[in-house]
Amino acid sequence: MRPGDPTTWLQANTEIEIDEHPDLGKVRVKQWIDLHFYRAPGQKVNLILVERMKPMSNGQPFPPLWLAWVGERTLPLEIVWFKYLRRFGVDHWYRFAKQRLHWTLPNLRTPEQSERWSDLMPLMSWQLWLARDLVIENRLPWQSANINLTPGRVAQSMFSLLVDIGTPTKIPKHRGKSPGWEKGRVRTKAPCYPTVKKRVSRRKKSSRLAI
Repeated sequence: MRPGDPTTWLQANTEIEIDEHPDLGKVRVKQWIDLHFYRAPGQKVNLILVERMKPMSNGQPFPPLWLAWVGERTLPLEIVWFKYLRRFGVDHWYRFAKQRLHWTLPNLRTPEQSERWSDLMPLMSWQLWLARDLVIENRLPWQSANINLTPGRVAQSMFSLLVDIGTPTKIPKHRGKSPGWEKGRVRTKAPCYPTVKKRVSRRKKSSRLAI
C-alpha cells in the first residue's frame, strides 16, 4: 500500500466525516488498522488519512495528510487526527528548551545524569508558565512592551521574583581546608564515550586520470 498511489489502497477499516470544523471546514478521515512496515513485519501500525473537502483559494484541493500511529492503545478517530495540530507548539517547546533552558548545553557523563537533567525541562517550563502573572517585565531596550508575556520574556524577568521568594537553604559554612586526595587511593580515568555524529559519507574522488 503506497500513499502516493491510490490504486494500491486497501479498503479503510474506519471512515468518518466532520461536517464543519471551525478552522478546517469539512474534513474526511480514513483509518487502516493493523498494517505493518515493509521492513518491519512485526511492527503494527495504524495508517490515517486526513482530507480537507473544501478547496484552496485557487480552486486546487488541499494536499492529503498522512499520519501513522504506533502503539497498543489508540485514541478515537474523531480525536487522534486533531492531536497532530499540537505539533506546532511541541516543536517550539523543543527549540525553547534547547536554546533558552540550555537542555543540550551540559556535557554529562552518564545516561542517568542526562535523564535527570531532561526531567527538569518540563518543571522549569511549568514554573515559567505559572509565574507569567507574577513577574514584572524586564525588557531590553530594543524590545517592545508585551501584555501576554512569552516563556522567554518570563525567564528574562524571573530575577526579581526569585529575590522576593528567597531560598530555604542556609548559607554554607566554612569547614576549613580540604583534606585532599586520600593516600593510597588509585586514580582512575573517567570513562569516555564515542561522540554520535550524523553525517553523510561522500564518495572519495579517484586520483586516476581517465585516458
